[in-house]
Amino acid sequence: MSFNDNVQLDPSQVQDRRGMGRGVKVGGGIGGGLVLLVALLLGIDPNLLGGLTGGGTGEQPQTQGSAPACSTGADADARLDCRITGTVNSLNAFWPGYLQQYNVQYPRPEAVIFTGGTNTGCGAATSEVGPFYCPTDTTAYFDPGFFQELVDRFGSSGGPLAQEYVVAHEFGHHIQNVLGDLGRAQQDPQGPESGSVRTELQADCYAGLWAKYASTTPNPDTGQPYLEPLRQQDINDALSAAASVGDDRIQKAATGRVSPEGWTHGSSEERQRWFARGFESGDIKQCDTFSAPSL
Repeated sequence: MSFNDNVQLDPSQVQDRRGMGRGVKVGGGIGGGLVLLVALLLGIDPNLLGGLTGGGTGEQPQTQGSAPACSTGADADARLDCRITGTVNSLNAFWPGYLQQYNVQYPRPEAVIFTGGTNTGCGAATSEVGPFYCPTDTTAYFDPGFFQELVDRFGSSGGPLAQEYVVAHEFGHHIQNVLGDLGRAQQDPQGPESGSVRTELQADCYAGLWAKYASTTPNPDTGQPYLEPLRQQDINDALSAAASVGDDRIQKAATGRVSPEGWTHGSSEERQRWFARGFESGDIKQCDTFSAPSL
């Protein structure tokens, strides 16, 4: 999915902390569960890893970064950091109006681009965790290096919507936080029907919901849509990214076997299915994974 070349970006919605230091702990998210999953497979007590699921409460000193040097949609097509910025802009333009029809206010989250590590409201985070959302400081964190890892280690497509899906998934966790659902992951942290899996699949569905309307969501100042209409290849890219971070695929690659009792994010098939459900329906009510009798 390409950006309209002349659409104006708002880089002030993203902090750029690249090169500003390393963290020592981790947060949770689309990639954060990978570390937890490996820990469980290796028999490591996940409590020793502190803050993995994004529910940490330890306040950390916050480092303020500058805004990325991104101006237009052409920049978003050419550079990953600007693509993250443009996707954040699109998400922040889409969700307030969509939620308003349900009388829900959308408090805009923060977004941070970092490398190596950074301090967060959920503890210090390293790049190994991948993208994650911290509910304590209502901020989504992205290390651009993860997107290449998604391709090289997990076999994802490298297409634009594969990357934009990751950003939209983390903002999906913010929507869950706003609606009061995010904490269900903590109450039931693993297993194929667990609250954690249902939480992650719902965030996938919310990402699909955004994708449904992305090409018609305008810049609020100019009225020009951020993104061009989707092609089938764009959808394939997003589905590829969703599949690449399925618990079954990651377990198989790490240990040669699949152990559903250790799942925290859902299978590749489930992640694709729930993204597609959000995209095809365009209806947030269809994303109620917690009431679904089967995933």
